[in-house]
Amino acid sequence: PLVVSLPMLEQYFYAQGREWERFAWLKGRVIADSGTASRQARDDDEAALARIVGPFVYRRYLDFDAIEALRALHAKVRAQVARRGARDPDAFDVKLGRGGIREIEFIAQLFQIVRGGQDPTLQGRRTLETLEALAAKGLLPEDESEALARAYRLLRRTEHMLQYREDAQTHRLARDREQREAIAAMLGMPVTDFDAAIDECTEQTARIFDRLLAPPEENGDAPEAADAAQAPDPETARRFAALREGTRYRAARAETRAAIERLLAEAVRHGTGPAGLARLVDLLEAICRRPGYVALLDRFRDAFARVLRVLDWAKSPAEYLMQHPVVLDELLDGELLEPQDYAAWSEQLRERVEAATHDGAPDVERQMDLVREAHHAQVFRLMVQDLEGRLTVERLSDHLSELADRVLGLVVGLVWSGLRLRFRDTPRFAAIAYGRLGGKELGYAADLDLVFLYDDADERAPEAYALLAQRVSAWLSTRTAAGLLFDTDLRLRPNGQSGMLVSSLAAFEAYQNDAAWVWEHQALTRARFSAGDASIGERFEAIRRSVLARPRDRDRLRDEVRAMRARMREGHPNRSDRFDLKHDRGGMVDIEFIVQFLVLAHSGEHRPLLDNAGNIALLGRAGEFGLIDAALAQRAADAYRRYRRLQHQARLDGVAARVDPDSVADERAAVRALWGSLFGAD
Repeated sequence: PLVVSLPMLEQYFYAQGREWERFAWLKGRVIADSGTASRQARDDDEAALARIVGPFVYRRYLDFDAIEALRALHAKVRAQVARRGARDPDAFDVKLGRGGIREIEFIAQLFQIVRGGQDPTLQGRRTLETLEALAAKGLLPEDESEALARAYRLLRRTEHMLQYREDAQTHRLARDREQREAIAAMLGMPVTDFDAAIDECTEQTARIFDRLLAPPEENGDAPEAADAAQAPDPETARRFAALREGTRYRAARAETRAAIERLLAEAVRHGTGPAGLARLVDLLEAICRRPGYVALLDRFRDAFARVLRVLDWAKSPAEYLMQHPVVLDELLDGELLEPQDYAAWSEQLRERVEAATHDGAPDVERQMDLVREAHHAQVFRLMVQDLEGRLTVERLSDHLSELADRVLGLVVGLVWSGLRLRFRDTPRFAAIAYGRLGGKELGYAADLDLVFLYDDADERAPEAYALLAQRVSAWLSTRTAAGLLFDTDLRLRPNGQSGMLVSSLAAFEAYQNDAAWVWEHQALTRARFSAGDASIGERFEAIRRSVLARPRDRDRLRDEVRAMRARMREGHPNRSDRFDLKHDRGGMVDIEFIVQFLVLAHSGEHRPLLDNAGNIALLGRAGEFGLIDAALAQRAADAYRRYRRLQHQARLDGVAARVDPDSVADERAAVRALWGSLFGAD
């Protein structure tokens, strides 16, 4: 029918909507109405239409399956152009021809359809604005974006001049010199420059189009036939057979099953080990229902080779990939191994999240998913860089800690903007990081130890900031369809679990000066401002340094630190014959307690010890000041560095961080000697 109701349109989309219609509706907009309804009624109708069209055009996952649909649509266009051009084979169709307007639009629409569901800022209707956005987001190289924009402008102007001159809806630029000279003159160009510009822009467009959209056959790397892959050993053969007999595999489309067989065969040829092949089977089973991901791996073999390396590398990264297959998209980034600008990344994410609305109001569920997906993607990038040996454990932790800071800052702003009790534009509120995040030693799956502070005299502040702290914690720790962001631990706040969820800065200072236990001051040595109001962060740091540097009875301090260490050891008994890198005598916690004691006992006289510079640096400073033997301090620092590497590898392998005691005998001896020099024999 020529006219349909909105419910009928929605039913059609879900039951019969075809891929090419998604591209057509991408540019659809309301241009007229009957004029009999009120403005509010028209706005409501347009909003209802957008709610129906949006999910049809833009999928909430990365829709790589759309690539094949766009290729098929392009093939039909090319066939149509060939039929039309049979009568005038020398003419060039500026709209539908090779390297023409439509190919530029297809390139822009490819990214919009694939990524628009995840990034609402890519849902615009203007091609030039989309190209600019793609370059700004790093999705398309800047030089290619500019080349496509220049080509689009030239070809559009040429199209307009053709239609003006011929007074007809034509797009065909003949080889006739008279016509070309006339069009060039209308554009203010010599005909030789015009011909050269047309050739250059169409060649550039065609080259970029082929890189992104040409079928594998055109690129000379067509996948092999989809014969059943042969497993290299009986156990792998059993896993392959179980996959094929599973309901997900059998329910998949024929082309998806064929792609899976090609991927299995490629993995065997690649020499992937038994553990990696088993993890690949799990991954393929997990993404069977998302044929776009299977198509991505089948199409981009370099990306698939990197996936195989991740699967073969260790258990935890492989499990991360299976839990968050959306991160597969990162493998297509040509700058995957390059350092990330987290300031720019967080700003782009903020724009995407703020654009996620429903009926004009923030779509909180979608916003939570967007932040989780973006964070997962960045963590996976770091995993790949870690796999490729680009990062030390220390540098990796720096990246993960900064990433957490940026996410936390974004979440504080988002939650406050939607808070019912909000009474000012920017909250005077800060998140203080303790523990691993505070010491910038965050791992791939560490909790966030947080304390929330505010500095606001408004009578509404206590209630509003308490609700903000509660919502931020829930926002971070709620598991959504996109997974978990962070678990949070708020027990280090003043008075622990019985204390207020958020403290005023004045109350925090009074507590630290008058009521805090020694162990709380030990924790304070690793605390730092993480996100929120930077001025509160500066005042917190001044309080921290003042509390840590105050004079203490060193003998009493020594006894309390030693007693606390004994209680911690009792809480983590090790009944195995292997050395626990973290909790056993001579391990990481001993080093941390040594540093904390040195800071609390001597930072009043040696102010550089107040810096939150990390255990290794602070051991070196203590040695320079003569507080401990410098050579022994270096040995203990080297031990801590090695312990962290071993712990990191154990976590990647998904096993307990325990090793053969003899393999770290020198490290244990150094730490025990340094402990004994400060606290005496255990």
